Amino acid sequence: MSYRYIGNKTRLIPKLLPFIKARAKKGSGVVDLMCGTASVAEALRVSGYRVIASDMMTYATHHARVRLLLDSAPRFARLKLGGYFGVLDALQSLRPRKGSFYKEYSPEGTPTEDVPPRQYFSAQNAALIDAINLRINEWYADGLLSENENSLLRHDLVLAANGVANIAGTYGHFRSKWSNGSLGKLQIAPTQFISGCRTDHQVLQGRAEDVSKKIKANLFYIDPPYMKRQYAANYHIIETLARGDAPEAIGKSGLRPWRDQYSNFCTKTKITDSFDTIFSEMACDKFVISYSEDGLLSKQQMLKLLGKHGSVEVHELDFNRFRSNQSPLSKELTEYVFILEKKSC
Repeated sequence: MSYRYIGNKTRLIPKLLPFIKARAKKGSGVVDLMCGTASVAEALRVSGYRVIASDMMTYATHHARVRLLLDSAPRFARLKLGGYFGVLDALQSLRPRKGSFYKEYSPEGTPTEDVPPRQYFSAQNAALIDAINLRINEWYADGLLSENENSLLRHDLVLAANGVANIAGTYGHFRSKWSNGSLGKLQIAPTQFISGCRTDHQVLQGRAEDVSKKIKANLFYIDPPYMKRQYAANYHIIETLARGDAPEAIGKSGLRPWRDQYSNFCTKTKITDSFDTIFSEMACDKFVISYSEDGLLSKQQMLKLLGKHGSVEVHELDFNRFRSNQSPLSKELTEYVFILEKKSC
């Protein structure tokens, strides 16, 4: 994936996979319960597992569908534009439209709220995003796109928009000065697909506490949020692109209404109950949990929490801290890998 994501585990995958492989046979069912960009889910697929990936965010659902359910480009037969590459060319060639992105997120726009124009995207790129977004909406509403085809185009649009977004790391706010990358023209690049791997995986969307009750698997990998930062607020723009809607843009940052995707894992007073719900109700007895020393819960608190549900061991891995700005925090931090085996299933 081409955008920085809070807690992204891509670089940690080579160190994470051995913990999973030691506890789940190849071909067995493994769940990535809070999959984010689906980098771990994709690695599990490549390793030969039958994967169930889930997340509360819509953009994460699109990413997971692309990375788990496709081994080549869909045909896009109903559009009759020459397949995947023809579809991308048609989208790239659209005439810009001054829609909601132009209005709310470009310097030439006029926000609905009485705030100065926001500069997440150049006016040219915002208008092209509007045109592409609306065209995908039209195709999908007219029944010309399958679920996977829609997810692929949304996935591609999110990555293209991120490539020219005027942000420091997340979408919590735009930069006061334009970055060099944000002044280039938005380009939709074709996805590179992984061939030769099974595609009979499952992608779900919903809160982890709710989804976990419906899943049976040999092992659950859990990478929960560990900071107070709510993903729904920090990635509000790509969530809007993923949904294809035009919500109210609130405040100086233009946040979409996001409380429907509030995560209890970002709140110290609620995180323990959410963990307890998951471990109590999952139809599984093996868990691999990633957590950071920057987390709301300390190592000792995590050990106490997990210890209520079974036997626990912890491993420590060196990792690079996510820093969206010039943070005074050190670059290195410790990533904890907790192994939980429940007393009973």
